Amino acid sequence: MNYRMHIFVTGKVMVILGALMAIPIVAGIWYREMDNVLVYIITAVSSIAIGFLLSLKKPSNTKIFLKDSCVITAVSWIVMSLVGCIPFMLTGEIPDFTNAVFETVSGFTTTGASILTNVEGMSHISLMWRSLTHWIGGMGVIVFLLAVVPMAGGTNLNLMKAESPGPSVGKLVPKVRSTAKALYLIYLALTVLEIVVLLCCRMPLFDSICSAFGTAGTGGFGIKNDSFASYSPAIQWVVTVFMVLFGVNFNFYYLIISKQIAKSFKMEEVKIYLLIIVSAIGVIAINIHKMYDGVMETIRHASFQVATVITTTGYATEDFDNWPSLSKCILVILMFVGACAGSTGGGMKVVRLIIRVKSFAREVAGYIHPNSIKTIHLDGKPADNDMVRSVSTFYFAYLMIFTASLILVSIESHDLVTNFTAVAATINNIGPGLALVGPTSNYSFFGILSKWTLIFDMLAGRLELFPLIIFLYPGTYKSSLRSRFSKRIR
Repeated sequence: MNYRMHIFVTGKVMVILGALMAIPIVAGIWYREMDNVLVYIITAVSSIAIGFLLSLKKPSNTKIFLKDSCVITAVSWIVMSLVGCIPFMLTGEIPDFTNAVFETVSGFTTTGASILTNVEGMSHISLMWRSLTHWIGGMGVIVFLLAVVPMAGGTNLNLMKAESPGPSVGKLVPKVRSTAKALYLIYLALTVLEIVVLLCCRMPLFDSICSAFGTAGTGGFGIKNDSFASYSPAIQWVVTVFMVLFGVNFNFYYLIISKQIAKSFKMEEVKIYLLIIVSAIGVIAINIHKMYDGVMETIRHASFQVATVITTTGYATEDFDNWPSLSKCILVILMFVGACAGSTGGGMKVVRLIIRVKSFAREVAGYIHPNSIKTIHLDGKPADNDMVRSVSTFYFAYLMIFTASLILVSIESHDLVTNFTAVAATINNIGPGLALVGPTSNYSFFGILSKWTLIFDMLAGRLELFPLIIFLYPGTYKSSLRSRFSKRIR
């Protein structure tokens, strides 16, 4: 284990986090919330100062392996969450430590599950910070770090694999650093485009920025108590479209920009993702049409809710907990499916579903034709056996964590629908569930044990389980500690 590199990267993350706090600070100054501004300035300066000291000296050996990358990523996200919750506590807007950590982790992991009962009572600076945490966590702060800090090639790719969502992470261009830059430029461009379009729809500037941050990161922290219900239909349609766009694999956009259009349209995951969305909207619209006045209103609400759930954004225009059972069932299924790999969305990812379905088909074919050799193909190419194996391992780990979390949350004796969808909504980074955690409710009623269980689920879900598992697994450190101890004896 390269512990010096662990400290160096964590320090850089703290510097970036402190620097990004300048955005809410500007909002606080604009709205003259000077007492809160001072809190954020102190937090930002402290984070930058500590981070600068930790990363003052770059290690001579910057090479790290995937194991190191997983630990670094897990530690960085935990540190981010602890630093990020400080302003909420010091301003007194979320004074309880557990609640402040819950809200911050929910922000960075782009979950959007909140413990706040009155969002509109928050200061502008804190609302901006909540939304910004979505934007930071959407693409990942370590991916941002890779875009600006040069490191050894293997180090870059391992760090990107540890933080980026999806079963497979590769390089869009020969250099990983250039890949990180390309991803962030696309991310930034889409965010700015959404802000401009929302402004054209007469949404206030502050609302547009916060909404775009939440949509881009597929997070879902609203700045109104009713989320998006009170905004105009035009604004709701704009957000619906951008939620779907941010749920697409960013490789798709890169291929289009680099004029590899034919290759982009071969991306099987994107096609299945869009097919699932259209099919779900159609079924739900038919199922709920009697609840609304016209066809367009029905389609608008169905489209918004399908987009917000499958992309794991978590905004809402309607309390879908009041919808018929069929519609709720479809939405719960979409919670697990999630968006595309390589997007800012959460969930299991569409590509994993494709691989599992094809694996199942191969096994069935094996029973019918025992002597045949059938290869799983993805985007017209044979799928790597390691990828297929990792998908199976992911599903098993997911099931174990989900089951354990459900048991722990059920200790409080809330109803099964509440407990089940609360775990599903947090581990899939969605936010709202059903019953007591529905779109018009929040997570404030849960006890300390349940909240910390759900905090773990949010982090595990955003980091694709394994970085957090490897971080907590004792065997990760045994060989390294044994080696260091033997060197001291010599």
